[in-house]
Amino acid sequence: MVKKITLIFPKEEIKKMIKIGSHVPFKKPLMYLDSLQKSLSFDANTFMIYTGAPQNTIRSDLKNANLLETFEQMKQHNLDPNDLVGHAPYIVNLANPSLAKRTFAIDFLTKELYRFEQMKIVRMVLHPGNNMNKNKREAIEFIASGINQIFKNTADLKVGIALETMAGKGNEIGASFQDLKDIIILIKDEKRISVCFDTCHVFDSGYDIKNNFELVMEKFDSIVGQQYLSVFHINDSKNVLGSRKDRHENIGYGNIGFEALINIIYHPSFLSLPKILETPFINGFAPYKEEIKMIKEKTFNPNLKKVLKKRFKKI
Repeated sequence: MVKKITLIFPKEEIKKMIKIGSHVPFKKPLMYLDSLQKSLSFDANTFMIYTGAPQNTIRSDLKNANLLETFEQMKQHNLDPNDLVGHAPYIVNLANPSLAKRTFAIDFLTKELYRFEQMKIVRMVLHPGNNMNKNKREAIEFIASGINQIFKNTADLKVGIALETMAGKGNEIGASFQDLKDIIILIKDEKRISVCFDTCHVFDSGYDIKNNFELVMEKFDSIVGQQYLSVFHINDSKNVLGSRKDRHENIGYGNIGFEALINIIYHPSFLSLPKILETPFINGFAPYKEEIKMIKEKTFNPNLKKVLKKRFKKI
């Protein structure tokens, strides 16, 4: 069951303790420094990046990524690199029945871990894979075998992999807690494997975190183990419970709702874990500064979308 923690901190201190941020860009010319500066502009104290476009495997050399200056500014702003999150691109599939494509995925993800290590990021979120031949057991074994090889290739690194909970679209692996458990028990380097809990995905896959979060987490703990959680993706959902569609919504505007998401963000058992927003842009602009403000104040602004649409009105 979910482990209870008694908090002795004042409410204002708890607000300071939450680790809340968003996905931020990683683009030229400033690259990593741009990621940090964008995050700070959102009043965040953590962030998540892809080291290139999530839809492809084209990556730039990190020699021009301004790493040293970024690390220095992190220190100045008391931002702990251990709270940062990396994300692998969507298109690599460790469950692919093609040996050549699995080998490519293993080689690419090996390089990604080295890149994240250079950036002092300790976890890379990974979509487990797509069961293309509809043999789930084989797909799970492919995923675990691939991760084991990646960890073997990077035995000198600390950075690990966080398997993301999935919505269940198509033949996705990871829409059930049992899927994640079945992968994890096959991983040899247990200390480097963890889970990224995506609120939209979990809700869309059929777990009622809106009305029964405690029960859902007790189930997660009994199947996977609460100790494997390392990061949360905080997203509302455009869809109803169990829709298996994976369509993110802005905080408080979806079917999970603001109150339920606040309860998750401030849950004492998970207070130390980074929470990352991946909510939709509004007229092409990120709403993260305003959403983080709502989260810190624990107050939903029902006019936020209307205000931001007006502010970011396209010319």
